[in-house]
Amino acid sequence: MSTIALYNDQGGAEAAMEAGQENSSSTGGAAFGLFSSDFKKNEDLKEMLESNKESLKLEAMKRVVGLISKGKNASELFPAVVKNVASKNIELKKLVYVYLVRYAEEQQDLALLSISTFQRALKDPNQFIRGSALRVLSSIRVPIIVPIMMLAIKEAAADLSPYVRKTSAHAIQKLYSLDPEQKEQLIEVIEKLLKDKSTLVAGSVVMAFEEVCPDRIDLIHKNYRKLCNLLVDVEEWGQVVIISMLTRYARTQFTSPWKEGATFDENNDKAFYDSDSEDKRDTTEAKPYTMDPDHRLLLRNTKPLLQSRNTAVVMCVAQLYWHLAPTQEVNIITKSLVRLLRSHREVQYIVLQNIATMSIQRKGIFEPYMKSFYVRSTDATHIKTLKLEILTNLANEANISTILREFQTYVKSQDKAFAAATIQAIGRCATNITDVTDTCLSGLVLLLSNRDETVVAESVVVIKKLLQTQPTQHSEIIKHMAKLFDNITVSMARASILWLMGEYCDRVPKIAPDVLRKMAKTFTAEEDIVKLQTVNLAAKLYLTNSKQTKLLTQYILNLGKYDQSYDIRDRTRFIRQLIVPNEKSGALNKYARRILLAPKPAPVLESSFKDRDRFQLGTLSHSLNTKAAGYQELSDWPAVAPDQSVRNVEVIEPVQEWAPSVGKTKKSGKPKSADKFYSDDEEEKKEEGSESSKDSSSSSSSSSSEESGSESEEESSEESEKTSSDSGKSSSGSEKSSSESESEPKKKKKTKKAPQKKSKPPAAFSDSDENGNGPVAQASSSSAESSSGSETDSEDSDPPATPQKKKKDVKSKPKAEVKSKVEVPLLDLVDFSPAPTNAPPSSVISSSLISDLEGLSLSNITSTMQVTTPSFGPVKTYELLHHMTGKGLSAKYHFPRQPCLYEPSMVAVQVILTNGSDHSLEEIHIGERSPAGLNIHCFNTIERLEPEASVTVSMGIDFSDSTQAAHFQLCTKEDQFSVSIQPAVGELLMPSSMTEQDYSKEQGKLLGMNETSATITMATANTSRLAISKQVLSVCNVGEVPSSQNTVHRFAGRTVSSGALVLVCLELKESSTALLTINTEKSVMASMLLRDLKQPLVQA
Repeated sequence: MSTIALYNDQGGAEAAMEAGQENSSSTGGAAFGLFSSDFKKNEDLKEMLESNKESLKLEAMKRVVGLISKGKNASELFPAVVKNVASKNIELKKLVYVYLVRYAEEQQDLALLSISTFQRALKDPNQFIRGSALRVLSSIRVPIIVPIMMLAIKEAAADLSPYVRKTSAHAIQKLYSLDPEQKEQLIEVIEKLLKDKSTLVAGSVVMAFEEVCPDRIDLIHKNYRKLCNLLVDVEEWGQVVIISMLTRYARTQFTSPWKEGATFDENNDKAFYDSDSEDKRDTTEAKPYTMDPDHRLLLRNTKPLLQSRNTAVVMCVAQLYWHLAPTQEVNIITKSLVRLLRSHREVQYIVLQNIATMSIQRKGIFEPYMKSFYVRSTDATHIKTLKLEILTNLANEANISTILREFQTYVKSQDKAFAAATIQAIGRCATNITDVTDTCLSGLVLLLSNRDETVVAESVVVIKKLLQTQPTQHSEIIKHMAKLFDNITVSMARASILWLMGEYCDRVPKIAPDVLRKMAKTFTAEEDIVKLQTVNLAAKLYLTNSKQTKLLTQYILNLGKYDQSYDIRDRTRFIRQLIVPNEKSGALNKYARRILLAPKPAPVLESSFKDRDRFQLGTLSHSLNTKAAGYQELSDWPAVAPDQSVRNVEVIEPVQEWAPSVGKTKKSGKPKSADKFYSDDEEEKKEEGSESSKDSSSSSSSSSSEESGSESEEESSEESEKTSSDSGKSSSGSEKSSSESESEPKKKKKTKKAPQKKSKPPAAFSDSDENGNGPVAQASSSSAESSSGSETDSEDSDPPATPQKKKKDVKSKPKAEVKSKVEVPLLDLVDFSPAPTNAPPSSVISSSLISDLEGLSLSNITSTMQVTTPSFGPVKTYELLHHMTGKGLSAKYHFPRQPCLYEPSMVAVQVILTNGSDHSLEEIHIGERSPAGLNIHCFNTIERLEPEASVTVSMGIDFSDSTQAAHFQLCTKEDQFSVSIQPAVGELLMPSSMTEQDYSKEQGKLLGMNETSATITMATANTSRLAISKQVLSVCNVGEVPSSQNTVHRFAGRTVSSGALVLVCLELKESSTALLTINTEKSVMASMLLRDLKQPLVQA
């Protein structure tokens, strides 16, 4: 390697020393540091990489990666490194892949030799090796391997690991830049990855979408709601990309919210999940515009990100609200933007640029924070100038006196460029606010006596512009400026004074000719701009005062005729022909006075940011004020909103819930009874669904089908009410197709509609639930009513079931009979022994009973890990509704940590309702909930609650393993109160029991990205096993796992909604420290749980 090459690669004296060492025979390599890249050191690294010992290779690779991280050139080691690509040591393999990603593009030929190894690595059991192999493969920029890359991307897109799928999304962009002809195949992969539910993948695939096919918004339709809901949990880089894309999408799919008379949620700031479709009681129906629920969904789900620690995310949400939100809602972004001004100067610069653009159109939203834009002495000049711009934009009659006092200080600044900008700002304020024009002029005239010529020059230029607005009143100022003319050296200022003299020469008839006389003396030494204005002044004085100035004008025109500048010579010839009459001059000579002395409009002093709003805020184009490569313009709002049904997704509805009644149920053989309506048909769906999925040795089939249902509900949890309940038909997927087909004949046997709520229920349903709230069966689910209502209407006239139909349903009939027997309290199931009087053959009974009992299982768990009852139940009560807000009705709630009776995926919640008023409250019930797809099992309507009386009721809420609050209305006969229940992350779990061996086995499956840990300092009082167990169980609902080691404490649980395993391990170390580890697929839940567990363990 030559000395020059070394200089280019490494730079400076160090490179020269290394080159000298390489060329000399001395071997003083020890003088350099560990990461020095001299020849001797690299030879050692090559020997280590080619040795047979794994430890030496690993050490060498660590040093090589260290070289790369320091910016040193390690490309000559490529042959030695690439030999180790097939190593079986995982750690070594990872480091080799890190190196190859860096140098594969430079050493393509050598990298191609190992391509078969990369292809094998794509099948490696370790997700990081698979992902790294794909990264290296996509870094080899050779067209010949495009088919191999395409195949690898397609396989990786279907990988079980979200990390590998994320890497495949990154590889899509690399492949597209290498071979744009692969666009159609890549779009297919993007379409598949857009359906991915992992938050790890979302940002990367949207970035690929933006690079490859940003115009294919039809790919976004079905994924729009999912992306909105995942937004909070996506990594920050992904949030920026998704928000930018959704901003463009929204401008094409929704109508403008800036129309007059638009209706919006008045309580939008109140809650995170305010209902989109909630009609305002006091809003007249004559309003022409109502916001699309999906439009509101986007605004609502991005609002919490204004509190993000990442400045790019905050800026991105701010621009989204600026471009999409109704005018009255934009002001929520101001506080977040002002908060960013405490960040680094680079961030301040971008944020201030965007605020400057915003403050031109809507100055009112930033007025309360005006002091935040005061200039600090430590600010850089470009930051000061932007703050000055914003203060000028915010100026109005009310605050102008404060702003001008601030400007007076800025004018005295040592930063001359900033002082000049301040004078321009004063001029703008004087133009915009006529009340202070005279005051500003007086102040600027005083600045003319300033010692600094930059300040004086800028003052002259600004005064000239201000005098044009009302010249008749300011002849004294023009005279004063003429006296200062000899002392002013800045050419722009001299030119401005000459222009004023010429324009208003009739106001100063004695002074203007004398100024021209002085200029004739120094004409040849002046700048071009001054010479041009001198020629103009001479022409104007020749027309108005030719007696005094005729000779002077001819002299100046002669000087200009032979000037070195083309502009001066051309102007001189033109003026001579225009003003001096002769035989050759044409018709223009008559109009010379009208041309040169025409009244000129006053200049408009405008902000330099006035036209920047044509670019999207926060973009590079906006910052540069010119269209940058890759910029995509925001489209105008459509006049008519496109069809919103394109965003509807087919939802796999969960198994329809049934309401168990406490106590023995009466046998009823009549299919017309309500008993038949609730227990026979709907329970049979559960039984048949459980039969058609898995056998009894695997996890419980009913809960697995519910899990698939809840997953699809997550995908479209914000769907509008039209698609969730009014469709009148089940839109289940393939998992429930067998259940639907088998239950069809059963539906036809129904001959009566469901009884009305207020009608008296049959005797079988007259028992109360455990809280004394009246019949449980009356609270039939709305989904059950909507899905079966149309069919019961059409079959009302059918006769009762005939013997033929009974024969047809031989398989399902025994189930129904046994099911009616099974409807007893779930806690009494241990004592249950069926002894039916008219029992079918025993073989049918036994299989049906097994199916029924499996259906009552609470989760999809194996025999080695059973859900248990909590060993510790702290009752922490939270306020749901204050009696002042609720007009006498108060409500508190707590989590009893018991399995929910209504549906296994729900969290049980007990609510205590108290009437603190002096009159009875009637018809207390749950009203509308948000989002519309939120799955809540409501308590039955409480017909009457006497004064000072209390009642405890039970609810079930499916939080979908999220700590986001569930919002709903608590209603009485007269009033409605919006309330919300927000669970702690520990309440979303249910305890699970397992052996120590099973715990270790499951923990081994949940390593890497599925493991979250932290070292904490334990309080002395919390080091005993009993204390640790108490503190952990007070935070989360988990079960204790037996441990053979006294220093290791293990706990296990499962998430209620999806059944994901959550393992908690606390390992005590020396000196009161401990390692707290949480293993689970739910990484967001793990970090929140880790934070919640730290506090009680650390505090005494």
